[in-house]
Amino acid sequence: MKTLSTLVFCIVVPCLCYSQQASIKGSIVDTLNHQKLAKAVVTLLQAKDSMLYKFTRSDAGGNFSLAPLKGGNYLLLVTAPGFADYVEPLTLTDTTTLAHANIILSLKSRLLQEVVINQTIAAIKMKGDTTEYNADSFKVPPNATVEDLLKKLPGIQVDKNGQITAQGEKVQKVLVDGEEFFGDDPTLATQNLRADMLDKVQVFDKKSDQATFTGIDDGEKTKTLNLKLKDSKKNGYFGKLSTGAGNDGYHDSQAMLNMFKQKQKISGYAIVSNTGKTGLNWQERNNFGQSSADNVSYDETTDSYMFFSTSDDLESWDGRYNGRGYPLVQTGGLHYNNKWNEDKQSINGNYKIMQLYMNGHSATRSQYLLPDTIYYTNSNEQFSNSILRNRANGIYEWQIDSSSSIKITVDGGLDHKLTNSSYSTQSIAEDSSLVNQNNRHIATTGDVRTLNSNILWRKKLRKKGRTISLNLMERYTNNSSDGYLNALTEFYKDGGVEDIQRIDQYKTNKGESIYFDTKLTYTEPLSAISFLIFNYGIVLNNSYSDRNSFNLDGNGKYSELDTLYSSDYTFNIFTHRGGISYSLVGKKLRVNFGGNVGLTSFDQQDMHQGATLQRDFVNWYPQANIGYSFTSQRRLGFYYSGYTRQPGIEQIQPLRTNEDPLNVTIGNPDLKPQFSNTLRLSFNDYRMLSERGIWASIYYNFTGNAISSRSTVDSTGKRTNQAVNVDGNRNGSLYLDYFFKLKKTGTRLGFNGNLRYNRYINYVNDLLNETNSGNYTGGFYLNQTKEKQYEIRFDASATYTNSRSSIQQQIKTNYWTFNINPNVDVYLPWKLQVHTDCNFNLRQKTAAFDNNNNVILWNAWIGKKFLKNDALLVKASVNDLLNENIGFDRQVSSNFISENTYGTISRYLFLSVTWNFNKTGAAGKH
Repeated sequence: MKTLSTLVFCIVVPCLCYSQQASIKGSIVDTLNHQKLAKAVVTLLQAKDSMLYKFTRSDAGGNFSLAPLKGGNYLLLVTAPGFADYVEPLTLTDTTTLAHANIILSLKSRLLQEVVINQTIAAIKMKGDTTEYNADSFKVPPNATVEDLLKKLPGIQVDKNGQITAQGEKVQKVLVDGEEFFGDDPTLATQNLRADMLDKVQVFDKKSDQATFTGIDDGEKTKTLNLKLKDSKKNGYFGKLSTGAGNDGYHDSQAMLNMFKQKQKISGYAIVSNTGKTGLNWQERNNFGQSSADNVSYDETTDSYMFFSTSDDLESWDGRYNGRGYPLVQTGGLHYNNKWNEDKQSINGNYKIMQLYMNGHSATRSQYLLPDTIYYTNSNEQFSNSILRNRANGIYEWQIDSSSSIKITVDGGLDHKLTNSSYSTQSIAEDSSLVNQNNRHIATTGDVRTLNSNILWRKKLRKKGRTISLNLMERYTNNSSDGYLNALTEFYKDGGVEDIQRIDQYKTNKGESIYFDTKLTYTEPLSAISFLIFNYGIVLNNSYSDRNSFNLDGNGKYSELDTLYSSDYTFNIFTHRGGISYSLVGKKLRVNFGGNVGLTSFDQQDMHQGATLQRDFVNWYPQANIGYSFTSQRRLGFYYSGYTRQPGIEQIQPLRTNEDPLNVTIGNPDLKPQFSNTLRLSFNDYRMLSERGIWASIYYNFTGNAISSRSTVDSTGKRTNQAVNVDGNRNGSLYLDYFFKLKKTGTRLGFNGNLRYNRYINYVNDLLNETNSGNYTGGFYLNQTKEKQYEIRFDASATYTNSRSSIQQQIKTNYWTFNINPNVDVYLPWKLQVHTDCNFNLRQKTAAFDNNNNVILWNAWIGKKFLKNDALLVKASVNDLLNENIGFDRQVSSNFISENTYGTISRYLFLSVTWNFNKTGAAGKH
């Protein structure tokens, strides 16, 4: 076989050529039949950046010629249908001539016998706006999950909770073969599907159904991951069974079964566990740790900002496990997906049920800044909660004919929740004197029912680009709860009790909301690449809330209505909304700009007071998007949107709450809508051959009439909160991720940074307070793998947080937090595997809290694999080896800093057995 030796020989042997420019001549041969191949594509790429230099095709005799060429380092790439790609590095001088070089291509069917494909070329491809990873190009152990594979893909990170970040943005949706898999629970796909089943992993910004239909970008995008299955894995069944037990009663059993028959997919899963596994989705994870103490705060644990919201429920638990406490979950689900009638009709359905029991405890210390003083609160909580949750959703699509289609989406749920919580709180003045103390107990029973639906009809008219569509959307929620509040509060003055307040009430809550949105859209082509889009719609948003508090009467029954803490309120919003936009969709340049205007009417009725309030507003919804593709791998985009947010009934209802007598919330019937402006500039550049990538983005948001808060603290330490409108709120961020691969060692190395700034305006004791805060994070990560020997993953980051409020400028909150995460797998003889991972959480002490909250979470396990394809894994593991897992949150907000510690799952020993079974074709070799 004449391969590289022939080329090298031709390079070093002088040729009889008087030209001062290089040339390459040769022929393309089939390795099986040794016949010359015509029409093969011969490409010369610059080695430094993989950019195209020159290309040609082989003639009828299989011969080709590339000339004239400049000296330099190149990659010669030869491709032909049905054959594996051929890649060879070349170094040319200005006088080099390569002649009589036979290049032999192998059939793809013979790749197991002779592999000449360059994996770097095949690993990642850019197809328009989609980044596509070839799954087999990234080595993972047998029976590895999709999540294990994702951690190896350049430009993709997976955090400890399973949340995926791709190209600097949080992935919001995971699809399997373009279809939803168990609805809004993407971790069920990434943590349970096997990596060797995947052909491709595709990352893209999923457009709205309307934009997909018209081909006109409307600015609505969702960062999406699509897991494309191999054809050989679409028939048969596969799954996983796992069970284990440990000391102190810990146990975990999981089962998942998937049956695929081409376009028909049936899946089911079940989990019984008290180790924290509940199958949560990412949207639920992002809601963890929300504090109602103020409008906005930064939570370093969830890496997110929290926004002020009150609840119609007596107890704020949202029915989810967030790492706080000790859970016992029993959950399961079913998934069905199918297409028929030549793919003109399809259905996707899911059902999930969960019974969650949770109990635990927590302690919170807070420092509050007032214009003239500082005070502190210490509180403790004990809770025991449970919820029975049912969820179902379905999608039906029908391609009626070549020009029209209809899509129907329905989802609904039922929650039955029981909560039981006890609290004790103390407030202490700056001189350490006791201001007040409170003990309270809340027990509630509640039900929440939801039903949402969406119908989208689309029609293409005779003229190309002219379309019409109608979208009807409905959201319905009904909630009811009742329970008991018992509270005893003591107020102190000069070291003695000045006043005692007792509350013994029975509370009921009934609420209902219905949202109905209609939108008619018409597109008119101006040219082959430019369009006008017109839309008009009517929006109804009606809410009702009846909340009552009853005191004991003389007969010991809760029959006396306490009107101060009761309210029966209706809040109806009616909007006419319409607009126009222009869109240009070129090969490199994409432009979309325009906007909507909404005429909104508020109808507010206070049934208890017999008062009616009607108000009218004009709301604006401008938007603009500009995207430019320099190449398929290098893009620049600018996005702007302006949107109006209406206040919710829980903020506007004139109700005084007393569930926490030391933190009272009052509704504000005069609250106005807020208007936010969001701008984002993004840039990405990826070079496939060197595996070097840059993802960068700048984000800025400013809000007019922002819904903020007014907080008043009186001399007894009682805090009163009310939502109000302010101007001046803004925040911004800068994100950068740069990664590359070291050629000699194969190490993947990356550096990232995230700079965030927040300016928040609120009122504290009737003084306007401006809080400027920032979080500045820098870090790096690396991955080193030696097949069948070891795998090392390491990431580390440092974050600096600072905050200053105008009402107490001399007090600054500044501290560092460090997060270091080594992760090592070692593969030993006899199919033994040793794994260890650590999470070093180092938190600098602050002036307000000088206690040590540094934690090292160290987990380790050793396992042995059995059976064919290592299908059975027996594993002995230790969770939290050093027994240091203390739950910890630190929040910094407008005029307070708070630290919360809570009970959570700590050290336990565990023995488990996992069986991966597969009858869908031969598993991939790794």
